[in-house]
Amino acid sequence: MKNPITKGTVATAMLMLATFACKDKFLDVPATGQLSGAQLTSKAGLDGLLIGAYAQLNARGFSQSASSFNWVRGSVSGGDANKGSNSGDFNALTPFQTFGIQPTSGEVNAKWNAMYEGISRCNSTLRSLASAGSDVTAADKARISGEARFLRAHYYFELKRAFNMVPYVDETKDYGTGIEAVPNSADIWSNIEADLTYAQTNLPVSQGAVGRANKWAATAYMAKVLLYQKKYAAAKALFDQVIASGVTSDGKKYALVANFQDNFNAAKDNSSESVFAIQAAANTGNSDNANPDLVLNFPYNTGSNGPAGCCGFFAPSFELANSFRVDANGLPLLDGSYNSAANQLKTDQGIASSAPFTPDAGPVDPRLDWSLGRRGIPYLDWQAHPGLDWIRDQTFAGPYSPIKFVFYKSQDKSLTDGSSWTDGYSAINYNIIRYADVLLMAAECEVEVGSLTTALSYVNQIRTRAKTGAYVKTAAGAPAANYQIGTYTSFASKEAARTAVQFERKLELSGEGHRFYDLVRWGTAATVLNNFIAYESKLLPVGYTGAKFTTGKDEYLPIPQTQIDSQGKSVLTQNPGY
Repeated sequence: MKNPITKGTVATAMLMLATFACKDKFLDVPATGQLSGAQLTSKAGLDGLLIGAYAQLNARGFSQSASSFNWVRGSVSGGDANKGSNSGDFNALTPFQTFGIQPTSGEVNAKWNAMYEGISRCNSTLRSLASAGSDVTAADKARISGEARFLRAHYYFELKRAFNMVPYVDETKDYGTGIEAVPNSADIWSNIEADLTYAQTNLPVSQGAVGRANKWAATAYMAKVLLYQKKYAAAKALFDQVIASGVTSDGKKYALVANFQDNFNAAKDNSSESVFAIQAAANTGNSDNANPDLVLNFPYNTGSNGPAGCCGFFAPSFELANSFRVDANGLPLLDGSYNSAANQLKTDQGIASSAPFTPDAGPVDPRLDWSLGRRGIPYLDWQAHPGLDWIRDQTFAGPYSPIKFVFYKSQDKSLTDGSSWTDGYSAINYNIIRYADVLLMAAECEVEVGSLTTALSYVNQIRTRAKTGAYVKTAAGAPAANYQIGTYTSFASKEAARTAVQFERKLELSGEGHRFYDLVRWGTAATVLNNFIAYESKLLPVGYTGAKFTTGKDEYLPIPQTQIDSQGKSVLTQNPGY
């Protein structure tokens, strides 16, 4: 049973402090609703502040588009998925798939505010730590400051890749209250690196609570930050360390788990593949401790024979599904022919659930049916996906349902929170960094400055796991589709290796919020996304009306207009094109 740090822990810690702080001095009544400095600077108080900084990872209280999961910007903007549902429901998300985002968007402002709220909580922890009480040891100070700076680096990394130029505020400034106006004129990569370097040095190799960042999470994150800046050699050196020496919080070496799908199963959270994750826990007395990012992202109208019943968002795209087509050797069609009439997957688009339908019989990567739900294929342990009956509007969303972060029927009410309006508040963690991601980032570095043979090995480790792991099976125990997957024998050139590694990220990490950011940092976003729009819009014309990715503009979100207006146009500079 996992024992993660959760948001409810913050309230508990603060309540305990308020209850016992006075003890015999019953005449010293503290101000109602406030905590004294001594309460906040004790070990328990500092850990309470720190847990509050962790709690902001899923941006609860802001919007699904604001979370560190990034299913909206990372996956919908990246072509992994369509917004889903229908055209009228939460239509503020539709511009993320059409690249029609405006500076006045409330969703854009939610991302900005949520990340700066996380930064504010980190800074508060660090400020209070400077006056730490006598019960806070030197080791406590190193750990707490290391975790706070790790989290601050994460929030700034989110802002950097979302908005590019953003204000940098550390614990020495009071930002957002009008006391200090900070411009967005300086690049913040060096600040992010400084925080992660500090975290690497000061965090322990393992932690007592599984949700806390450790030394190896900081090392992997630093490598990722360097990779984003194309500092391949420096990133490679750190990835090498994680691969060779990284250990999980329970002392086990990082490794791929045996079955791909276990990364999205609440009962298998915090495995050897989890490097750093947003922790979720159900039935703690507060549904906020579960995973709120995904409550909309379940098949629609499922009744008692399907999960949650709401709301049909985050529908995997036609293009993504086609990408799992393989050739006679079980290898992906890297030339892009998977979207051709001969290779695209057969779907039930426009076919009633009561009408006959036979699923595609061609060869596909077995990760396909662990990555998305489709007509006629078992949907976890619920039933075979019935098709149209579980889709709110096929003409807007397409025929597929998300499956990666969906709970099993056998877990309903035990690993989902039954206290809220939907069972969609589940205990499934989201891995901000998982070991397969580390291997593929390391493979990129090997392609650019290392060994093509080593890159091949990393990619094949992931493909071998998909080959030897469990396949989706029918009730009779037979494979549910024509699953075929092979490994690469060699990479003919650096260009061929680069193409294979990038496509493997698309397959392995689909629906996990990475795709758009990958395309931007590779410099391929305009070509890939405009080709995607050209294909997907033929099948879903309503959802992609006017869609176009514009180079030099759409790589980044606009600086929220409300932030510019509140701080003054002389302080914040708008991004190009907006």
